[in-house]
Amino acid sequence: MTAAALDPSEIARYARHIVLAEIGGAGQQKLKAARVLVVGAGGLGAPVLQYLAAAGVGTLGVVDDDRVSLSNLQRQVIHGTSDIDRPKVESAADRIADLNPHVRVVPHALRLQRDNAEAIFRQYDLVVDGSDNFETRYLAADVAEAARVPLVTGAVGRFDGSVTVLKPYEIDAGGNPLPSYRDLFPTKPPAGVVPACAEAGIVGALTGVIGTLQAMEAIKLVTGIGVPLVGRLLLYDAMAAEFNTIRYRRGKA
Repeated sequence: MTAAALDPSEIARYARHIVLAEIGGAGQQKLKAARVLVVGAGGLGAPVLQYLAAAGVGTLGVVDDDRVSLSNLQRQVIHGTSDIDRPKVESAADRIADLNPHVRVVPHALRLQRDNAEAIFRQYDLVVDGSDNFETRYLAADVAEAARVPLVTGAVGRFDGSVTVLKPYEIDAGGNPLPSYRDLFPTKPPAGVVPACAEAGIVGALTGVIGTLQAMEAIKLVTGIGVPLVGRLLLYDAMAAEFNTIRYRRGKA
């Protein structure tokens, strides 16, 4: 990414970032120059997209082939009642344009699949996976690794969620390869073992917690601040109001 100059209105808009020594003007320029892809404009994707747009990420890609339904609105807060039956990528783009006109939205109104994922991922500096199914999560992880693109992946259950960051194409300070998604979750669970949220239910605010954590990790990765959740799985138990962290490493070949 190359530096992108900020105009006076952007300096005023991002003033609370710019006064942070850790971000400053240089970090804000990195955010403006960044191209971030968000997979899914649903429960997790909604807060990710809104906070990254508000933060000033210059280009946001959105992958989703679904339309807004009434049952989405309990948690997918980027959409409104007037958006029902609209493509989610269109609804999300309109909300982002209203939130921050400096952000360019690239809609990908399609389902992520083996034959299109890598070409899409290679257009971006970073991918945030907010999908709601194991098939897409494993696909996103595999393709991001092949394309050498950092991946922030999150998941939610009824009252719990998790977030981690994946950069398996890099090595750590000791020369060891960083872990992949399959080091954390070697295989997908059998069909029917983990019910979808339509069957099990989900607290809407939970997706806001996890999605916002994903957005924070994305901002850290773009600006180069802090310690990303690489090799660490952050777990959130909403019922107990507890966070825990599990460390994981690259498995032996």
